[in-house]
Amino acid sequence: MVVARSIWGAKSKLAFGALALGAGAGAATVAKSDDPATALKLCTTVPVRLFRLSVTAATIAFDYEYSLWGLPEDGIERTRVKHEVHTRSARRLEELCFKNGGIYIKLGQHIGQLEYLVPQEYINTLRESMLNRCPTSSYDQVCQVVKKELGGPPEEIFEEFDPVPIASASLAQVHVARTHQGQKVAVKVQHMHMTDTAAADYATVELIVNTLHRLFPSFDYRWLVDEVHDSLPKELDFLNEANNSIKCMDNFRRLSPHIAEYVYAPAVYWNLSTSKLLTMGFVEGPQVNDLKSIQKLGINPHDIARLVSRTFAEMMFKHGFVHCDPHAANLLVRAMPSSKRGIFGRRKPQLVLLDHGLYKQLDISMRTNYAALWKALVLADAKGIKENCMKFGAGEDLYALFAGILTMRPWNRVIDPAVDHLAIQGNASDHSELQMYASQYFPQITELLHKLPRVILLMLKTNDCLRAVNNALIQRSSVESFIIIGRVSSEALIEEKLSHATSLFTYLFVCFEQISLEARFLIMQVALWILQFRTALRLY
Repeated sequence: MVVARSIWGAKSKLAFGALALGAGAGAATVAKSDDPATALKLCTTVPVRLFRLSVTAATIAFDYEYSLWGLPEDGIERTRVKHEVHTRSARRLEELCFKNGGIYIKLGQHIGQLEYLVPQEYINTLRESMLNRCPTSSYDQVCQVVKKELGGPPEEIFEEFDPVPIASASLAQVHVARTHQGQKVAVKVQHMHMTDTAAADYATVELIVNTLHRLFPSFDYRWLVDEVHDSLPKELDFLNEANNSIKCMDNFRRLSPHIAEYVYAPAVYWNLSTSKLLTMGFVEGPQVNDLKSIQKLGINPHDIARLVSRTFAEMMFKHGFVHCDPHAANLLVRAMPSSKRGIFGRRKPQLVLLDHGLYKQLDISMRTNYAALWKALVLADAKGIKENCMKFGAGEDLYALFAGILTMRPWNRVIDPAVDHLAIQGNASDHSELQMYASQYFPQITELLHKLPRVILLMLKTNDCLRAVNNALIQRSSVESFIIIGRVSSEALIEEKLSHATSLFTYLFVCFEQISLEARFLIMQVALWILQFRTALRLY
């Protein structure tokens, strides 16, 4: 009971502390705002939102400490109870995110995409709901934003404007419209008051997470709050998003011309865009995980899986400018505009990239080290894996864990020379093994996440998104995707070495290395074909 009273006391302090912070933030909003009526409304809503957060956080913390108190660390009963607490807590967090909206949904999306970095119960609860059940703004609110940003109501600015959104996300929603010149466009309208409440929301989330870490040291997600703090202002600036899309396409034309025509971003209508409203060309096409619609287009899902892997490998290892939110809703597929059906009725796919708000820039050192690490992982080079993991802060005690997080495979599989050593079969046994691995090493995972550069944390999230897309397309982890990653990472390293070659001997040596690597990947590809042929024969 003494322990319960102590925890409950901490819970009460947490709640009242956040409420006081919320009241202060609300008062500051009124003092600084040019619109007193709006500011006064925010002054009353911000404390309520923050009080919800503090109560939810304190309840979750209390539930963990009280429910697990006295249970042996490795006992079956503790495992069962922990699963129940994880599930209850995930549902409480989900409810909080939907009630508060905005930054909270964005935070929930981040958590839902960190597979095996947070308890699986949170992934199961948050992944789909945070992406597919985002609240929408009313049409009156949309009209207010359009009028404020473009100087008139939607029916005046556009020839047509559908009042019903076709999609809604954490920060904005999208409406179909037609310009006065007849072009069909997608208009992304930011939810009202996002920028007004973001600072107060972030301050309180940071306070709660830091306080919980002091009370319960095993709870440490400060790195996630830091990442949201860094990325949210950029995502709230839609002109930044527009510029990112232009830069992304320019990178493909300059640095990856061999696949540039297979990757597309909608055109930006600059005269109809501001920091809170973005107008782009409308693109028809199914989401990348909509297999039935993709097959109706005459496109092979395996071709799309290869294109997705190649596209993001080029971004990570050659461009150093990476789209860090590639979940299925942000990746559309259409047949190449100039593509005709082949002999078997197949058409070449084009990947359409949406939502360019969250990008990360990798400097040359980070990009080449990351490429060298993935090359070593694909080639099962234990020495290379260790050397490159340590460059990111994963020392002697953590490099094997880092390799496991990147590949979702245990260390003995990571260094297995078999061609399919990184493939996840997708069966219950593999899934259980990964869950056990994550649970067993959770404290070490938390320590590792603090040591890694923040840009690499976003790469982990990007990897998780791409893995989910790949699994949706071909229902398993693709060995060919890893071969593509190995090839592109090796190409990037060779290009970097050639650019610094100062003598003919060095140049020839690098060329020989390039030929050797190509031969090795060709052998891996042939071995994969043989493996696939044998599997097909067994199934037949």
